[in-house]
Amino acid sequence: MGLLDSVLGAALGGGQQQGGGALGSILGSVLGGQQGGGGLNSNLINMAIGMLGNDGAQGGLGGLVSKFQQAGLGDAVGSWIGTGENQAISPDQLSNVLGSDTIGNIASQLGMSQGDAAGQLSQILPGLINHLTPSGQAPAGGLGSAGDLMGMLGGLLKK
Repeated sequence: MGLLDSVLGAALGGGQQQGGGALGSILGSVLGGQQGGGGLNSNLINMAIGMLGNDGAQGGLGGLVSKFQQAGLGDAVGSWIGTGENQAISPDQLSNVLGSDTIGNIASQLGMSQGDAAGQLSQILPGLINHLTPSGQAPAGGLGSAGDLMGMLGGLLKK
């Protein structure tokens, strides 16, 4: 069980699926407005954090930004990094950026459909990137490893 699983599991009453209580509200705020029964999935959050880490298969935040730019969605990902309002992205747009193989792999690991995986990830990723880039800029050296990012997220949860 990962660090984030432990934090979420303990704070959310041992369940991985539903956010609840004060931490559920905080996580809802951090992860794009999902609250209470919003269906927060800690395993999917772990996977999203893994994508953003410098050690992730997607090339970290820089690699994801490049993929979004190549797909014509640079403004969307830029809004998540910047200090303004986050632009929404559809599950289909996210699937086009990440590729059906990546979405399929995520869905398979979580035991859900590709549409559900893309839908939930399209809601989690903007808020997660937004809160991991509070200065409104992507750090030149990336965000650090997935472990570093979990520590940053844990620090946000303590506030």
